[in-house]
Amino acid sequence: MSETAAARTWLRQQVQRLCPKSVASPAGGPGLPRPPRPRIAIVTDSAAALPPEWIQEFAGHGLLTVVPMPVIIGENVYSDDDAELETHVSLALASGTPVKTSRPSPGQFDRAYKGAADAGYDAVVSLHISTKLSGTFDAALMASRRAPLSVHVIDSCTAGMGQGRGVQAAIAATLLGAGAEEVMAAATAAMASTKVYFYVPSLEQLRRGGRISLASSWLGTVLDIKPILGIRDGAVVPLEKVRSAPKAIARLQALAEADIASRGAAATQISVHHFGNEEQAKALGGSLEAAFPSLDAATLTRLPAVLAAHAGLGVLVVVVSDALLPQGPSLQGDVPPQAAPGT
Repeated sequence: MSETAAARTWLRQQVQRLCPKSVASPAGGPGLPRPPRPRIAIVTDSAAALPPEWIQEFAGHGLLTVVPMPVIIGENVYSDDDAELETHVSLALASGTPVKTSRPSPGQFDRAYKGAADAGYDAVVSLHISTKLSGTFDAALMASRRAPLSVHVIDSCTAGMGQGRGVQAAIAATLLGAGAEEVMAAATAAMASTKVYFYVPSLEQLRRGGRISLASSWLGTVLDIKPILGIRDGAVVPLEKVRSAPKAIARLQALAEADIASRGAAATQISVHHFGNEEQAKALGGSLEAAFPSLDAATLTRLPAVLAAHAGLGVLVVVVSDALLPQGPSLQGDVPPQAAPGT
């Protein structure tokens, strides 16, 4: 079993042990001992791009709450948890209909924090999309000041699974019974070790949303440059300029491969995001896996509509991060692994 697969198995075991009934061992023996009761609830927003099945698995017991972010198409406002939103955004982007985004309301965070208090948690660690990309942090901070329990709001300085890795690390820490400071440290270390690389066929949506300058988007349009972009210090920044889409995708793969090699494939996780081009994303993920046989399977997820509204159709994102939990004998059995920097 790979390191990250073992980590996921361990996380599932901890959640199962929170249930009222003990979990029988595979041999049919006594139930597994309960881990320390999590004291810290985790709140994030839909820009974290967490896989839906992961949210379903860990959102029980009030442990994780994902606050949906609104997307505005024409005069209609949609929530990022709307099952039909992908179709609406795709059609709007293809037809040139204006697509905008907004931060969640402070009231949405009021409800999330009250839910954590009602579920008996001591505090909340609330992790959100970069303040340079959204006002979500401000809405969460406003709600935190009137919350019925202690709330620690963190600017992830990133987005997508760059942010999502911080959420996963926070969940792992709180399942070990960690306090708020330890949970925040684990999340911060995970996000700091993560790199986001992406390709967009056009810079126009990023320009319209104010995520890049008018001069940059004009240059890309006039010269037909296909840029490779990244997120650095919380902002979208250009990394390289390539002359064609095939070359840009090849270069995106090369940058990801260099990052994976520098970390060591066995100690690395990757996620690939897409919007309107799932097969292209599968091919990219498959190429990275083929280049590194010891690399765990790529997590493939649709880019949240709130991010796709700015990136546009055909976006490809590769998120490279350290493995969620450290390799060690504790992952092979029932004893929880010790918390460590970067977990």
